[in-house]
Amino acid sequence: RDTPDCGPMRRVGVLSAQLCAAESAGVGGPRGFQEVTKTLDKAEVLALRHRHTSAAQSISYANTDPLMIVRGAGARLYDESGREFLDTRNNVCHVGHAHPRVAKAVADQVALLNTNTRYLHPNLSLLAQRLAATFPKGSGLEVCFFVNSGSEANDLAMRLAFARTKSRQVVVVDHGYHGHTVQTLEISPYKFDHKGGEGQTRNVHKVPCPDTFRGPHCGPDAGERYAEYVAAACQRAEGGQVAAFIVESGMSVGGVILPPPGYLTRCYEAVRAAGGICVADEVQVGFGRFGEHFWAFEQQGVTPDVVTMGKPFGNGMPLAAVVTTKAVAEAFHNGLEYFNTFGGNPVCCAAGLAMLDVLRDEGLQENAAKVGRHLRSSLQSLAARRPLIGDIRGMGLFIGIEFVRDRQTLEPATPETSEVCARMKEEHQILMSIDGPHDNVLVMKPPMCFSSQDADTVVRALDAVLATLKYDASVSDSKVGHTPT
Repeated sequence: RDTPDCGPMRRVGVLSAQLCAAESAGVGGPRGFQEVTKTLDKAEVLALRHRHTSAAQSISYANTDPLMIVRGAGARLYDESGREFLDTRNNVCHVGHAHPRVAKAVADQVALLNTNTRYLHPNLSLLAQRLAATFPKGSGLEVCFFVNSGSEANDLAMRLAFARTKSRQVVVVDHGYHGHTVQTLEISPYKFDHKGGEGQTRNVHKVPCPDTFRGPHCGPDAGERYAEYVAAACQRAEGGQVAAFIVESGMSVGGVILPPPGYLTRCYEAVRAAGGICVADEVQVGFGRFGEHFWAFEQQGVTPDVVTMGKPFGNGMPLAAVVTTKAVAEAFHNGLEYFNTFGGNPVCCAAGLAMLDVLRDEGLQENAAKVGRHLRSSLQSLAARRPLIGDIRGMGLFIGIEFVRDRQTLEPATPETSEVCARMKEEHQILMSIDGPHDNVLVMKPPMCFSSQDADTVVRALDAVLATLKYDASVSDSKVGHTPT
């Protein structure tokens, strides 16, 4: 980092002093932030960020050259110099970065009104109706709570479970991640088991991740075998009573893990027999990302009691939701009001409605199915000649590429994965992310407008990088490092 007395940080300090002096003297009048941002280069922006934000807030590609992204369109992002990057990693802008229909809906509504949900507004009611209609008929999933983030949604899901069951016993899946609130950190092994985490609390029961690539169960009965751990956890729960079982319908930070066939059916049976409710976390994979299904839990043929969603819902605007049954919602209505100032505000609801319109009108769920099949097939062909690729998995536009040094021992190729990710950005202007317990899985979850041509571009670039991989496992001081994404 630069010190306050040198480099970009000194320049920022001088600039700030000049601006304040000019405004105090009335020279040129007050300057709007747009004028100020135009004067800052990337080094100065980075220096300001280091000065005024916590080091706990990571910056992507900090080990090479952090990106300053100033514009987006479709599946592309652009930096301050106009360089174009193909985005395979940002599932927040679900129907594409800066989609004009979503942008217009937000701009039109914010010019009229933005307020809280104690007043009636058609946007919230229509969005609730539209959202409820996306769930399988007869599911009973029809009561909506609008919030601002996936973390809030999962936090509220736990409150609903506690109110419904009068229990605090929660069954979670290893490597799962459900948010950054105190409550969701307690149910996220990805956080509580890692450096800085506070460990597992007594009311939380962790079961193995249903990984059929490197886990203990890989055969046709893997779903049933992994579900046995959930049944055993329910029996261990205090008083044999469970509040909830929560699992991501597609585990992203776990390394793109999809539940094996039959897994959720058996899990749900055990949890409900123990008095608990079943929560499907669709924050990463909902809204048609699997292609074949609008909600990823449908791939398992089950019906949850609570569904949570976040990231893609507002196409970049802070919009998330919890959808549940009337029975669960009524148990929550115990006299303590639930009020969320910004949850379900008219502007974010306008974004959500526009996103659903675009998703439907542009056939993006169907696109995810078609492009996903093409991408997986192309990656499988690549894996046939690039032995570092150990596994290709996923569904629709939710794809994981796991790298291993040996296909028999499955030794993780962690530094090699870091090099691949960094070089995809530097040499091919393709943005990818790394996940998995061993940091050896490239995860692809691009905007849903991602095309077959985009998929071909990624595969060609990946082939070129793998053909010229520079990392040497025999050299202990190889300076690859870890690529934070």
